[in-house]
Amino acid sequence: MTDFTLWFTEGMWHIADTRAYDHILFLVVLFCGFEVKQWRKLLLLVTAFTIGHSITLALSVLDVIKIKTNLVEFLIPCTILITALYNIYTLQKYEKRNMVLNFSMALFFGLIHGLGFSVLLRSLLGRTTEITGPLFSFNLGIEVGQLLIVAIIGIITVIFIKILKIRPKTWQFFWSAAAFGIAFIMALERI
Repeated sequence: MTDFTLWFTEGMWHIADTRAYDHILFLVVLFCGFEVKQWRKLLLLVTAFTIGHSITLALSVLDVIKIKTNLVEFLIPCTILITALYNIYTLQKYEKRNMVLNFSMALFFGLIHGLGFSVLLRSLLGRTTEITGPLFSFNLGIEVGQLLIVAIIGIITVIFIKILKIRPKTWQFFWSAAAFGIAFIMALERI
């Protein structure tokens, strides 16, 4: 197995790890803010999220920034809470959603999630001095993992909306509210 494959796989499995479901929950709540037909906008937001976490992941691994792990672990569910509230608030106003604000939120929240990813990556790197290749491969793996998760969420959404005839806004409200509840409990546990 090449180094690229090793780090790529590690990044992909990290995002899909059900024990670290907070990242998956963020993707779910990010998805819930849009209809399936708006997939291009959603991919733009996922990319913004990736850019954000790539920046702080690199800065943290290079020891440029240091933030206490318990603070980061508390802030991650807060990003889910805010995104879920935003979804609920704008549920009736699809056309009026501000994509610049959505992009900025995804980018900023990606910065926070990247700090969470950095703990794992730093421990995996150990004393390795060459981090460019592993960092790139790990980030690419995370991005591919995120896109796979978003695709799965999209398929499930289509099944419920198109086949089972659940109203899109009901579906989006349900998942945003559920994500809010789960994230609220996570935040309380991490205080």
